[in-house]
Amino acid sequence: MSYIYISLGSNINREYYVKHGLTELTKAFGALTLSSLYESKAVGFNGSDFYNMVIGAETSHTIDEVAELLRNIEFEYGREQNAKKFSPRTLDLDLLLFDELVLATPAQIPRDEITKNAFVLWPLAEIADAVKHPIINQSYGQLWSDFNKASQSITQIPFSWSHIMDNQKT
Repeated sequence: MSYIYISLGSNINREYYVKHGLTELTKAFGALTLSSLYESKAVGFNGSDFYNMVIGAETSHTIDEVAELLRNIEFEYGREQNAKKFSPRTLDLDLLLFDELVLATPAQIPRDEITKNAFVLWPLAEIADAVKHPIINQSYGQLWSDFNKASQSITQIPFSWSHIMDNQKT
C-alpha cells in the first residue's frame, strides 16, 4: 500500500463540487484523511475565489492508475479536456505526493506548487505536519511555519461532509 496526498479545488459551484469530489475519492480509495476547507483568491488569473483542501488516502493503485483516476473524476464533473492551466474549475484534483517518490511523469511528484501556494501548503501541513518533503527534506509543518503568510490571502472556513449525508437530499 502507498500513501498519497491530493489537492482538491473548485471555484465554480464550489460546495457542490467539493462534496462530490470527496464522494468520488471515497469510492476510489476508501477512508480519507481530510484537511479543513480553505477559501483563497484565484492564483494566475482573475476569477472567483476557490475552495481548497488536501486529502490523504492509502492506495494499492500505481501512480499511473491514480493519475488517470483523478483525471477521469475531473472529466466526469465537467472539466474540459483542453482546459487552460489558469482558468476556472468545477473540480481540480492534483496528486501532490505518492509516498516519497520524486517523478516528472505521469505527474510532477512532489508538486512544485506545494511550496509556492498557501492553498496547498497550509492544508497539507494540517494533515501531514511531520511528513518531510522528499527533495527539500523539511517537514510540511516547518515549511508552513516558514511560509510568508502575508503573500497570499487564505481563510479557513466552516465545512462538514459525510459520505452518507452527501447522498441524501437536503
